[in-house]
Amino acid sequence: MNAVSHTRTYMSPDVQTTHRIGHIIGSCLGEGDVVLLNGDLGSGKTCLTQGIARGLGSEDNVRSPTFVIVAEYSGLIPIYHIDLYRLEKIGSIDNLYLEEYLYGEGVCIIEWPDRTQDSFPLGSFSVRLEKVNQTTRAIQVTVPKTKNNLLIRNLNIELPFRS
Repeated sequence: MNAVSHTRTYMSPDVQTTHRIGHIIGSCLGEGDVVLLNGDLGSGKTCLTQGIARGLGSEDNVRSPTFVIVAEYSGLIPIYHIDLYRLEKIGSIDNLYLEEYLYGEGVCIIEWPDRTQDSFPLGSFSVRLEKVNQTTRAIQVTVPKTKNNLLIRNLNIELPFRS
């Protein structure tokens, strides 16, 4: 993905900063965008998603959809929060009938995208969260070159980055 994308890693010392990073990401997303969230349990994927939803104008109570697979939230455009964690290796996302979300009119935020061997739409955003210590997270954001680089510019203005 690096050959055709822009990647930066931002340090988040606390939950509020993780929410802020998510808010900036959400404010730069549009219809049809897909965000792939990778990271271990407790790395802050749902916390970041809460910020993304706020950036998309949602005031809904965002929580992990682990037991329902897909949670839908209202905002400026529909928000589909998909969590593949509880699924054992699935052969294809076709088996879950997620295409209507992935190629629909809203934004898809997918936790644990590595649970499927399918590739997600070209032009998907990628975010990797890594737990540095109890409160600090390293958040690596990859924006496809086909997308507006506004996201990286906005993050760079507001946050220190490494790499």
